[in-house]
Amino acid sequence: MNEPHNLQAAVRFDPQWRGRLAEGVEPAIVASKLNHYYGTGELRKQVLYDNCLEIYPGEIIIMTGPSGSGKTTLLTLIGTLRRVQDGELTVLGQELHKATSSQLMRLRREIGFIFQAHNLFDSLTALQNVRMSLELVAPHQSQQQQSEQAKEMLTAVGLGQRTGHKPKQLSGGQKQRVAIARGLVHKPRLVLADEPTAALDEQSGRAVVELFKQMAKRDLVSIVIVTHDNRILDVADRIVNLVDGRIRSDVLVQEAAIVSQMLARCEIFSHLTPRSLAEMADQLVAEQIPEGSRVIREGDPGDKFYLIRQGRVSVRKGADDRELAQLGEGDFFGETALLTGQPRNASIVTLTDSTLYSLSQEKFNFAVGQRASVVDEIRTSLFDRQ
Repeated sequence: MNEPHNLQAAVRFDPQWRGRLAEGVEPAIVASKLNHYYGTGELRKQVLYDNCLEIYPGEIIIMTGPSGSGKTTLLTLIGTLRRVQDGELTVLGQELHKATSSQLMRLRREIGFIFQAHNLFDSLTALQNVRMSLELVAPHQSQQQQSEQAKEMLTAVGLGQRTGHKPKQLSGGQKQRVAIARGLVHKPRLVLADEPTAALDEQSGRAVVELFKQMAKRDLVSIVIVTHDNRILDVADRIVNLVDGRIRSDVLVQEAAIVSQMLARCEIFSHLTPRSLAEMADQLVAEQIPEGSRVIREGDPGDKFYLIRQGRVSVRKGADDRELAQLGEGDFFGETALLTGQPRNASIVTLTDSTLYSLSQEKFNFAVGQRASVVDEIRTSLFDRQ
């Protein structure tokens, strides 16, 4: 079973998040031991397995994985388009596994849906298609207010000059942008998008993801994007990878980049390529260690490698516990015992409250043993894109 991503431990270094976590911000989405099945009886097939996930306000999550891995099923469960069968799922404070039909209807007004199939009404103009969302979600607004808001959103996606055009007068990419405008016009708290940029050219796709970024930063909208579009990976705060119905990895992108750079400074990992370093960073476990704690005791067997993410530690040796050195952010320790198989040759004591990333002996040995060449990695990367 995959464990929930330790988001609070990781994002505490990001100024954007420090204040929100200090204020006790609740997750927008919490999934716990979530399973899902299709069919009944002998034809029953499990498509999601024991998945756990937390997504916070203002995060942009990109969900990747092979076709048939369960991405769209998970997205439709979060969007209340399927009923939770097994496990727990809470969206915007509403427990979906306990919700009534009327509660689900109310929740849907807080969600923006963007699907690969445009589902536009051929008899309506672009403006009318977008305005329809407001007519359902905000019926208290006047038609003029709704039209102004719809036109503003169409302009934001680059269709300000196409508001009076019907779908048959629009290209595939333009129809997709109308669908995007319709999903965003009512200012949802959560956006669920399935391949939103697949039909868009580079410029239009970039305009859409910049709009997503603006909504996430300004309005703390949570955005979950299922995509195979490598052009927009840079917009993600986290990348969640599903394989065979299981969340295989959940990577906080900016933190992974920082930690990868720290690992690259370790001589013992100098043979690793950037991709391997990123994969290794995803294996690290965050540990919060109070000041004055003895992390490693001289003479004990070695079981972990440590990287200092924040704080300072003292290296001490002998019966008198004399200090040999101090280590700080980006430094590492614990590798000697793992490499030699000998007991720890010194003790480590925290001088401040510290955040350490640790790697088990098994995963450390695997990383040290890797000898992937750049050519091999390029070949693998190109194959993965097929």
